[in-house]
Parts: sequence; structure tokens; C-alpha cells
Amino acid sequence: MNNHEEVKSELTRSPIKNKVGSIFVPVRDIEKAREWYCRLLGVPSDCQIMNGHLCPLPMEGTGIILDTMPMWGGKEPGGAPNIKTPAFLLLTSDLQASYEYVKENNVTLVTDIEHDHWFVIKDPDGNLLMVCRE
Repeated sequence: MNNHEEVKSELTRSPIKNKVGSIFVPVRDIEKAREWYCRLLGVPSDCQIMNGHLCPLPMEGTGIILDTMPMWGGKEPGGAPNIKTPAFLLLTSDLQASYEYVKENNVTLVTDIEHDHWFVIKDPDGNLLMVCRE
């Protein structure tokens, strides 16, 4: 067995899948965050808030869970730290229409459309989110 085959063999032994289940987004007010995200994504805002601090959004593919994160600083006066760099992207088939939609809905734009491919917005908690052309 050569060195490359040994490395590949070791990598395939991991019980951890190379698949993202859900992404947590830190929020301060779970009800307000649920309304904002559901409006942004065009999904019903009746998704359940679990244990008083978790709200899984109805997503296609990888999930997003809004969380006040009581174990990770959510009980502190400023709440859990927000995401200061886009940690994931939301897809769109119409970048310009998405850009106009967020402008019309008073979503804070962090960038204009960049490279005719993406732009960044800020949620009410200051988390940065990227919207990217499919």
C-alpha cells in the first residue's frame, strides 16, 4: 500500500459523515428572528419554537436552526456572539430579484452585488448572510 492509499484508508474510517445536518444561527429574540427569517425565505412563520430557544426553519437541504444559545452566551446581557463573517450562503436563481427583494423589505445590505454572483446582508442580530447565485 502506498502513502496515498494509506491516507485515503484512514480518512474513510471516520464515523463522522461529510454531510452538514443543520447550521445554528445565534439570535437574541427567537420570535422576532423567526418572523424575519421566514419572511426573508418566503416560508410560513408557524415553525415551532422548541425548549424556548430553538427554531428549526423549514428548509430544503441543509437546515437552519435559530437559537438564543443559552449555553453559549445567550444568557449574557449582549446575548451569544453573532456571526461576523458569512458562515454559509443562501442560494437564489435570480440574484437581481433577490437583491431588490431585500432592499424592498428593509434588510440591511452589507455589500452590493459582487462579481455578478453574490451579496451580503445583515439580520437583525448582526449576523452576516451571503446570498449567492446558483
